[in-house]
Amino acid sequence: MATILITGSTTGLGKRTAELLLADGHQVVLHARNHGRAEQIQAELPQAAAVLSGDLSLISESKDLARQANDFGHFDAVIHNAGVYNTGTQARLTADGLSENFAVNVLAPYILSILINRPGRLIFLSSNMHGAGQHDLSDPHWQQRPLNGVSWNSAIAYSESKFYLTLLTMAFSRCCPEIICNAVDPGWVPTRMGGASAPDDLTLGCETQAWLATSDDPLALRSGGYFHHRRLQQPHGDVHNEALQQKLFNYCAELADIL
Repeated sequence: MATILITGSTTGLGKRTAELLLADGHQVVLHARNHGRAEQIQAELPQAAAVLSGDLSLISESKDLARQANDFGHFDAVIHNAGVYNTGTQARLTADGLSENFAVNVLAPYILSILINRPGRLIFLSSNMHGAGQHDLSDPHWQQRPLNGVSWNSAIAYSESKFYLTLLTMAFSRCCPEIICNAVDPGWVPTRMGGASAPDDLTLGCETQAWLATSDDPLALRSGGYFHHRRLQQPHGDVHNEALQQKLFNYCAELADIL
C-alpha cells in the first residue's frame, strides 16, 4: 500500500485518480482549495485518509499546504494534479501579483516539491500543448506583451505554464536523483477545464499518473520521463536545457522566498 497526496482532487482528473487508487487499496490524501470544498469531498470519498486545504494561487497557502502534508506524515508519491486555465480576456493576477496560470501550474508544484519531506515519487500533470509560446522566462506573467499585436492569449498562456511545469519536472529529476520524477500528458479529457465535448477518456487520462505513483514496472521506476497513456513520449526539446532549468529553479525560489 502506498500513501499518495493528490492536489486538486475535488473534481475531474484528480478525483478520478483518487478513486482509482482507493479502489486498489492505497492510502490517499486529497486536497481542496478551501475548507468548504474539503468538507464536500470528504463526504463524497469518506475512505480518503485526509483532506488538506489551501489556495494554490497564493504563496503563503501553498507553503501551509506543505506544512499540512508534513504534519500528516511521509508520502510515497505526490501527484501535482491541480491546474488552472484562465480563459478571460486578460491575464488574471493573484494577490501576490503573479499570473494565476504561473502561480498554480508552476510555482505551487515547485513550493510543494521543495517543502514536502522528500516523497518517493513526484508526478507532474503536463499537457500536449506545452510546446507553444515563449520558453525563456522573459514574461511569465504576461505583463510585457503584446505578442504579435495581442496582449493576451489564454491558450498560449496555458501552454507556457505547462512548458515551465515540464521543465520543472526535468529539473527535479536531474537535481534530486533520490526521487522518481515524471510528467504526464493526460490527454484532452471531459473535465470542468476540458469541457464536456473533450474527445479523450477520463479514466484513461488518470491511469498513467496512478501507475507512476505506485507501480514497480521498470518503466515507472525511471525518472525524467514524459508519458502519455503509459508510453514514453518526446517532450519539447527545450525542457532538457539545464541552464533554463536552473533559471526557473532560481526564479521560483526567489518568488517563494525559499533560498
